[in-house]
Amino acid sequence: MKQSEDVTFGTSGLDRAGHLRNNAEGLAFARSSGAPIIPMWRGKPMVTGTSDTGSVRLALRREGDAVLREPGAPPVLLGLDADGETPIFAQDISGWHPEDLDEAAVTAFLDPSVQAHPSEANSGAAFRELRGIMTQLTRRDAELAATARAVLTWHATHRFCANCGIKSEPTMAGWQRDCPACGRHHFPRTDPVVIMLITYGEAVLVGRSPGWPEGMYSLLAGFAEPGETIEAAVRREVYEETGVRVGQVDYLSSQPWPFPASLMFGCSGVATSTEITPDPEEIEDARWVSRSEMLDVFAGAHPDIRAPREGAIAHFLLQRWLSNRLE
Repeated sequence: MKQSEDVTFGTSGLDRAGHLRNNAEGLAFARSSGAPIIPMWRGKPMVTGTSDTGSVRLALRREGDAVLREPGAPPVLLGLDADGETPIFAQDISGWHPEDLDEAAVTAFLDPSVQAHPSEANSGAAFRELRGIMTQLTRRDAELAATARAVLTWHATHRFCANCGIKSEPTMAGWQRDCPACGRHHFPRTDPVVIMLITYGEAVLVGRSPGWPEGMYSLLAGFAEPGETIEAAVRREVYEETGVRVGQVDYLSSQPWPFPASLMFGCSGVATSTEITPDPEEIEDARWVSRSEMLDVFAGAHPDIRAPREGAIAHFLLQRWLSNRLE
């Protein structure tokens, strides 16, 4: 299949402008001249519109705008705007503390809360959880938001040198951190994750993790380990989580998943055994679901199972399996 361009957060053709990252003076001039900046708060982009309207766009601001005066990390260069010439940035303002902030909502599995900066009271722009709006964004806005979230989250969680412990400094327009003490360079982290469409005849293997919302099932997934191929990771993860053995494995598609910093490798696999023995620390339940049952799931008519969230690669792969479009 290999249709990564069709996956949410798949490439929109963004020019990431690597050749500009070491031009600090030029980028500073671009920002002072009005280059667009995406405000981000705790991983949430500022947007206009809502999921209910079906039209959500990134709210672009300029250096000096009130919302960007809040404390946070320096701007990160995301790439070039649609004109192919203007740099576009993202800026973290997580130092801002909204009044009446509901921490429980912000840290929930699926954050439903919305935060509006006081300076944006008349604009309608607000910070919204990316997973809740990802399918309403344009392809370009989705790639920009995913990139911004991943890189800014990395800065927030990797502020100190892993070699000597001294606080590091952002460089290369946000795509590097340098240690002033030992000279080490550190780069944004991306974790490889395999997610597997495992089938046996006309049935597919799905599971749910403890703590997931009621009825939520998805394809099995797990982190690839050092020294491991994608195919080996698929077989190991499926066996560890369910006791099911897998034979042939094929790569299908990939998806950047900035929650916080994964690259999902979507694969198909053919099971050579069917008995399920879930690992209780990883899997609350796992089951084989027939094609006809999965059609009911996607129609919202299954009594026990809800379809994976639209926009996730699990949803993408299952849709194509149901319509025989994996090849």
